[in-house]
Amino acid sequence: MAEAKESSDHELEQLQFKVIILGDGAVGKTSIAMRHTENTFSNVYKQTIGLDFYLKRLSLPGDVQVALQLWDIGGQTIGGKMLKNYIFGAHAVLLVYDITNYESFQNLEDWLRLVQRTFGDSKLPYIGLCGNKNDLNHLRTVKAAKHKQFADENEMKSYMLSAKTGDQVNSTFFQIAADLAGVIVTRPEVETITPIVKATIINHDQNDPEVNAPDMRRPDKKCSIQ
Repeated sequence: MAEAKESSDHELEQLQFKVIILGDGAVGKTSIAMRHTENTFSNVYKQTIGLDFYLKRLSLPGDVQVALQLWDIGGQTIGGKMLKNYIFGAHAVLLVYDITNYESFQNLEDWLRLVQRTFGDSKLPYIGLCGNKNDLNHLRTVKAAKHKQFADENEMKSYMLSAKTGDQVNSTFFQIAADLAGVIVTRPEVETITPIVKATIINHDQNDPEVNAPDMRRPDKKCSIQ
């Protein structure tokens, strides 16, 4: 009987959260989702039409099990009729921009207003500001101070990452999952799940094509809605 109760308690600790990934096209939303859930990265840009789903299960300190349901929404859908339906009920929203593309950062104002209109008078979800393509820091057009100012003014959590190298991707979602679950994590705990990034010397163009990683066994499922 004791074993059955213990099993039941563990089941109660399994939490699921809906995380929406928003931003302009080509900022790397799909790449971020795929890097986190499948540890792959594609060199070929393929526009997301409508919506793609990804699922990732995480184990947090205290044996708290969390499933993150990632909703990767196409950048062209900002005026779409279904977009508010996609966003509604989200526990977290990640606003993603490309640090080498200033316009993608400016357009986050529109994405944020859309989220605010969707929730209206209800409490806003957890909102994170994500600067992607941190591996192209030498081509940065959005200064770190601008990133921080926008995050502070709108009470967002701030993240900088690179879907290409994987730098800070897993730690970002680990921190988000912990915040949503109400689990306090230390910096060492977050850093232990961050992969070591090997330095490479590459001559990048402004819109650097991303390199496709070898095919790997997919631990989680993905589906799409168009």
